[in-house]
Amino acid sequence: MSTTAIDEQTRTAEIEAIKQVVATVEHSQQNELPDEFVSLFRSDAIWTTGHGKRLIGREEIAAFTHRVLPGAMQDATAAYEVEHVLFIRPDVAAVKVRQRYLTLGGQTIGNEGSPLYVMAKEGGHWRLVACQNTEVLDL
Repeated sequence: MSTTAIDEQTRTAEIEAIKQVVATVEHSQQNELPDEFVSLFRSDAIWTTGHGKRLIGREEIAAFTHRVLPGAMQDATAAYEVEHVLFIRPDVAAVKVRQRYLTLGGQTIGNEGSPLYVMAKEGGHWRLVACQNTEVLDL
């Protein structure tokens, strides 16, 4: 199997576009906007929550998100940072994200999350396709 290389200018632009998707994840979480969050997923996406709940397809992701997101940021919030992007192909990327939970005053609380987002570019837009969130435990 071989991958098609992309030039540095394209790589930089695609990473910025991917960061915008992650910024929208953050925005939708912080502002409890389930429809905005769900719109980032491809229709046949797979998402596994930080507690291991497997959700298959945008409809199932939407039902879960509409149930848990409203009210979730009442006492805390989350911040997301892209740590690494691995292009599997020019239109498919594995994106490692750092997720921190914060008080409304900005102080870190609890354990971090370590999401992995597999994203695909379709119709000129990056979409979440297969996502796994994992809680980082201090062992």
